[in-house]
Amino acid sequence: MSYAIDLSGHVAVVTGGSRGLGRAIARGLSQAGASVAIASRKLDACEALADELVGRGGLASAHAFDASEWDSCDRLFTEVTERWGGANILVNNAGKSPVEPSSIETSEAAFDHVIAVNLRSAFRLCALFGEQMQQRGKGTIVNVSSSGALRPEPGFAPYAAAKAGLHVLTQTFAKEFGPAVRVNTVMPGPFHTDGTKAWSRTDGFAEHARKNMPLGRGGEPEEIVGAVLYLVSDLSSYATGSCLAVDGGHAVARG
Repeated sequence: MSYAIDLSGHVAVVTGGSRGLGRAIARGLSQAGASVAIASRKLDACEALADELVGRGGLASAHAFDASEWDSCDRLFTEVTERWGGANILVNNAGKSPVEPSSIETSEAAFDHVIAVNLRSAFRLCALFGEQMQQRGKGTIVNVSSSGALRPEPGFAPYAAAKAGLHVLTQTFAKEFGPAVRVNTVMPGPFHTDGTKAWSRTDGFAEHARKNMPLGRGGEPEEIVGAVLYLVSDLSSYATGSCLAVDGGHAVARG
């Protein structure tokens, strides 16, 4: 077995791929040789990243994708199949984590939206691409969860429940599509991204991390890439249905 990660000839789909962890993952997959289909609501941002990857010698495409819409999942599957002939890597990274004032003040619309973005879209894309991969004899899926799924906080109940549901989807699809398709979860903890800067760059969080997290800090987006590359490559050929935490010890610290 080779211990180098070479994804040449692979086609990878990354949802929520235009910023934050998704952008870092897309860049990492491209650097490893994969053709990358970048999908998010902001098509212009997807196009800018695709142009960047192509400018560095890679292959990429941009796709408008709304994770809250079932039909958008179907359109993404069709576009990727038409553009690349299908995919053998899927990274379900799209997510949204709004904080509500309290559970009693959480509306039906807010609850449904969080579940749709974080869980329902992953289910639909796993079903579509997973079946395609199974028919072709090989593929890998990585669902991006959150350490909040294990240690939820008040105000995050729908988000934490959705991310916990991803763990169930991972195990279910690992059974349904195995042995041809491997399905795993990567579970980030607190990361510094453009979507979390309102709290992750504060003195309060920095002090909390120093006192309570084994690594004493939040993560940088590039620090998620190695875990994803491991899970989508043959280096993890005997791993499926598993959950890999990349959280600076966040879950451990919270007991």
